[in-house]
Amino acid sequence: MAQTVTLIPGDGIGPDVTGATQEVIDAMDLGIEWEVVEAGEKVVEEEGAESPLPEDVVESIQRNKVALKGPLSTPVGGGFRSVNVLLRTELDLYANVRPSRTLPGLDLPFEGIDIIVFRENTEDLYIGIEHTIGDVAESLKVITRKGTERICRLAFEQSKELGRKRITVAHKANILKETDGMFRDIFFEISEDYENDFEEIDDVIVDNMAMQLVQRPTEYDVLVAPNLYGDILSDECAGLTGGLGLAPGANIGDEIRVFEPVHGSAPKYAGMDRANPLACMLSARNMLDHLGLAEEGQRLQQAIEETLKNPENHTQDLGGPAGTKDFTQAVISNL
Repeated sequence: MAQTVTLIPGDGIGPDVTGATQEVIDAMDLGIEWEVVEAGEKVVEEEGAESPLPEDVVESIQRNKVALKGPLSTPVGGGFRSVNVLLRTELDLYANVRPSRTLPGLDLPFEGIDIIVFRENTEDLYIGIEHTIGDVAESLKVITRKGTERICRLAFEQSKELGRKRITVAHKANILKETDGMFRDIFFEISEDYENDFEEIDDVIVDNMAMQLVQRPTEYDVLVAPNLYGDILSDECAGLTGGLGLAPGANIGDEIRVFEPVHGSAPKYAGMDRANPLACMLSARNMLDHLGLAEEGQRLQQAIEETLKNPENHTQDLGGPAGTKDFTQAVISNL
């Protein structure tokens, strides 16, 4: 049965990496149909839209329940709010899930890294409640019981299903006793329902967590964190496994999932056949699992890994000579 997926090409290199991913998925002949809608800087600058998130984009995702999204540009210091944040708020995508796993064929400091970061996606400092009075700027950090309970519950449930053995909450409750203290306490309240499912359930102060990851990343399995810490730690994990060009992500709500590469839009490389489409392809690989196509997802994973074993297929960010199109064709030939 055909499955319609909302596709948001995005800004900058977004159309390059989503187009490459479309080509690979279409080559697999899975019955996936694409409903293409535009959001981001493009619709504001080129089409004169009032909002970078037009209503038809939200309606398409709500209708199809699943989307693949390219990177979207966000102005620094002014302009419109992040479309990523707007999407997460509008669709109540409360969980950002970021797997980081060592892939073959790459020269990296560590082998055997396999970490999933579950990041709360709608609260904390990212709600953007800020104001300035004279020479003082303030930002409001919001942590709620509802928001914390659902990200922690999802992390425990999915980690249990995946057979993970250690789950760690990262926080700064030694200083932020009310907000991070609540997050940590609720994590351990929920952990009581899963004591027999994990070998270790623990907590680490976030600055120490950052240090632990660069010293002994293979000791960690699943991390759970509030929005800001989760954003930083998931990028750190991506760096340990090859960089953001290899980092897939998913934004999860009760009924809707938006899969996306987590790197930026890199507008100066748009259309130059230089972008690494791997993060987008890996996001699509995880999307296939969600759509009940686990065997096909594993087939795509194996094709990607086989492609990476040949240094000639590495894109420039990985030190290789391949362009976006070269990498894409290599993956298709390895399917």
